[in-house]
Amino acid sequence: MVLCQVDVWRCSRCSLPDSVKLTATVVQDQRPLRVGVMSAAAQGTSKAAHSDVGPKKKKGPGALATAYLVIYNVVMTAGWLVIAVGLVRAYLARGSYHGLYYSIEKPLKFFQTGALLEILHCAVGIVPSSVVLTGFQVMSRVFLTWAVTHSIREVQSEDSVLLFVTAWTVTEIIRYSFYTFSLLNHLPYLIKWARYTFFIVLYPMGVSGELLTIYAALPYVQKTGLYSVTLPNKYNFSFDYYSFLILVMISYIPLFPQLYFHMIRQRKKVLGHTEDYSKVE
Repeated sequence: MVLCQVDVWRCSRCSLPDSVKLTATVVQDQRPLRVGVMSAAAQGTSKAAHSDVGPKKKKGPGALATAYLVIYNVVMTAGWLVIAVGLVRAYLARGSYHGLYYSIEKPLKFFQTGALLEILHCAVGIVPSSVVLTGFQVMSRVFLTWAVTHSIREVQSEDSVLLFVTAWTVTEIIRYSFYTFSLLNHLPYLIKWARYTFFIVLYPMGVSGELLTIYAALPYVQKTGLYSVTLPNKYNFSFDYYSFLILVMISYIPLFPQLYFHMIRQRKKVLGHTEDYSKVE
């Protein structure tokens, strides 16, 4: 508008007709109006572009899938609670922690094998987790349950078995409770805190028990040749289960730190904001 006033002032000193002065004023007045319209259009386009590029909210499972997952997690929570109660009752009855595995052997096998469904949940998309990571975590426990502890009865009385069974039991009760309440959109802070805090002790405890159990099984596997295939045979194939168990133990070296520090980072993300907020208050 300032430019328009200057142009009109200049024209008033000229000997131009009034119609020309008016035309000049209108032309000058229209220029900033056009710029304003273009800016608004550009801003609108920019906002639309940002809204298109912006992150889309992840859709959760449908009502039927949610109901199924709630039932599954409730059943698994109850199952691991049965194992926990079985351990406590057996300890109180015997007065010793030696041989407690036999008191919870059947429910342990059943509910640990039931965790295989978690891989299916990820594969079909009703749970937004990595199939590979979930598969590794579940299969490693199923392997230890069946291919080591069940198959080699000599290790069932080892203290290391009770070590990883105890760690698994506490971990799974917390984990499945966490999933259940999260699906119901009513997650108590205590369970969330336990989920992202107890692992600091339970993960090393469980891994130590697993490694010690596999190590204790090695002499029996080497002596009996369990699950090993020797040459010659019609398939021209050989497999040494003893060497395989050693490789499994070695695989813990790179994998465990990744999983452990991943949970440490998750703890900072999930509980960090809450702790900062409580400090401010």
